Amino acid sequence: MSYLLSTSFHRNAGNPVSAFDLRAAFGFRGFGLRTLGLILLIVACATTQAQTNDFDVGDILDAAQQFAQENLDPDILQVLQSLDRNKVEDFLNHYQDYLRGDYVLDAAEFKDAAVAILPLLEAHEETQPYAAWLRERMDYFDAADELKSIAPRLKPEPGKPLPPQANPPFKAEREFWIKKVTPRPWPKRAAEIVPRMKKIFEGENVPPELVWLAEVESGFDARARSPAGAVGIFQLMPAAAKQFGLSLWPRDQRRVPELAARAAAKYLRELYQQFGDWRLAVAAYNCGAGTVQKALARLQTTGYERIATRLPAETQMYVPKVEATILHREGLELEKLKV
Repeated sequence: MSYLLSTSFHRNAGNPVSAFDLRAAFGFRGFGLRTLGLILLIVACATTQAQTNDFDVGDILDAAQQFAQENLDPDILQVLQSLDRNKVEDFLNHYQDYLRGDYVLDAAEFKDAAVAILPLLEAHEETQPYAAWLRERMDYFDAADELKSIAPRLKPEPGKPLPPQANPPFKAEREFWIKKVTPRPWPKRAAEIVPRMKKIFEGENVPPELVWLAEVESGFDARARSPAGAVGIFQLMPAAAKQFGLSLWPRDQRRVPELAARAAAKYLRELYQQFGDWRLAVAAYNCGAGTVQKALARLQTTGYERIATRLPAETQMYVPKVEATILHREGLELEKLKV
């Protein structure tokens, strides 16, 4: 599960993240190499519910630099020191604000910065898990850019500035993603993994077609790790992994595709039992059941389409992308999948 919009860092107002906080986040000195991905992306992963105070990005980078000098090897340190501080600060600040809100189209503004960051993560084995995570989200930036041409424009009021475009409705996003994913071949790892995953999903009484959720989450790359702590082909967060029977130590079982698939299937089944709708279940897999439930209650509805434009920005693109992927791979529509 992505849970992109979640973070393990809760700070009181006025208390910037320190080098000690970074050390605590990674457990001990031997895991210092994992820090670069955190430095670049941790602020981007704040949840609408959990993030109630602003991070001081300058202090984060100062702390990260100090931590790097004490813990990272020269190669990683060189990468960190070569980053353009102002560009990184700008990217993190603005991307954080974007993820907090529900406005999809702003994502296009971060494309260039994300394109610059991705090669840095790919260049080192230690940060490639973060690259695998970011790589599968790069087309969200392209999508936001292209969706501007079809998003509805609000009628301006006399004497007031032109209002921003409204979020594109679900049906428009769905059609966009169908066109976007249709030309794509199977991911390299899919031919080997998908048949095994389908048997596991069927054994858990979950539609086997939902294994394609892993393509959207990770491109079937078991190394993938989000800065918020989601790991593996199904991007399971630690709490969800433990809830559904996985161990994180001494071996992180989220990186074992078969074990991760069983946990993901159990979680999807639970979400479907809660919401009775696969679109809502997939949305909850991405942003959390509480977020979906609150949106349904606020709009007094039981269907996904009514709440789609009120969900976190990534979720608004995630659900139609999953649906388009399943339609492309299996010829079936998400809401018509049968248990």
